[in-house]
Order: sequence, then C-alpha cells, then structure tokens
Amino acid sequence: MGNASTTSDDILACARSLIVAGGYNGFSYADIADVVGIRKASIHHHFPSKVDLVRTLVARYREEAEAGMANLELQVSDPLEQLQDYAGYWEVCIADASAPFCICALLASELPVLPEEVGLEVRAHFRSLSAWLTSVLERGARLGRFQLMGTPRAEAEAFMATVHGAMLSARAYGDPKIFAVVTRPLLERLAPRSLQIQS
Repeated sequence: MGNASTTSDDILACARSLIVAGGYNGFSYADIADVVGIRKASIHHHFPSKVDLVRTLVARYREEAEAGMANLELQVSDPLEQLQDYAGYWEVCIADASAPFCICALLASELPVLPEEVGLEVRAHFRSLSAWLTSVLERGARLGRFQLMGTPRAEAEAFMATVHGAMLSARAYGDPKIFAVVTRPLLERLAPRSLQIQS
C-alpha cells in the first residue's frame, strides 16, 4: 500500500508543477506519464479523470495551507509577526522557485472555464485563507498591533489580493524581489507608527 500512495503523491506533485507552469488546460495525463515514468492507465487508476485529479490536488493544497496557518498560530503569537511570516513564506518560495505561485490563485484566474468541482475547491481555499487573515487582523487590531483603515474582513481581502498580485508581478517581471517590493508597504501601513519605530 505504501507504494500506491507514493505513486499517487508523485502524480499530484507533477500535476501541481504542471498547473503552475501552464494552468489547468496546459497539461494532459500523457505529460504526467512522461514525467513520473508511468503509463496513463496507472494515472487513471488513481484519478479516473482530470477533474478528480485537480479537485484532489486543490483539496490537499487547502488542507496543507490550513495546517501551515494552524502551525503558525502555535509558533508565533504576535499577529503582526504572523502576517510578516506568511508573506515571508511566499517571498522565499518565489525566490527559490520551490512554489513560485499559489495554485489556487492561478486556478482562480481560470474559474470561468474550470469544471465546477474544481471551482468549488478553489473557492473553499479562498474562504479559508480569508477567514484566517480576518481573525489575525481582528486580534491584532484588538491588541493595538494593527491600525486598520477598513473592517478586518475588508483588510483581509486586500491583504490576500496584494499577496496574490505580488506573485503575479514577480512572475510578469521575472524578478522574485518584486514580491517584497509590493507586500512590504502593506505590512508597514498596517503597523501603527509607534511599532514601526521599534522594529
């Protein structure tokens, strides 16, 4: 059984990198078969259709993201540091090309043409990330760590859009440093001036 799960993981990892490179319609099972070194029939055994494959991939991606956010909550208590660490995570992933783009942000740009089952998972990821960011901003505002210009929910949506937009800009310019150029001013704006002087 261990081998079967490894093959499944290999297929998912390959699909993830192919989606980041070319989007939902930018790959086929033949592409995965070539990269992973298995027959197309083996892929169909694990994932009967491309919809099954990408739906599973996005659901797992969301679970990993939720686990990462929960871990961040355990490791870092300060809301401002949590947002800095979240942005810092993506800054590193983009710089070392280990995860140069959020797969859900990329798929969200394709929502009009995605199968509904995949679209539901993509939307669920956005709702999950938005809820976490909202809770961090609410807590930070209560503790005096943030100076919000709008509601925590509106600020959360703006933060998420800025992070995803920064990924897009880094890709468009072919320059990983652009990510921080876009995201750091937002983090600085959220922190009250008294905190900026201390840090």
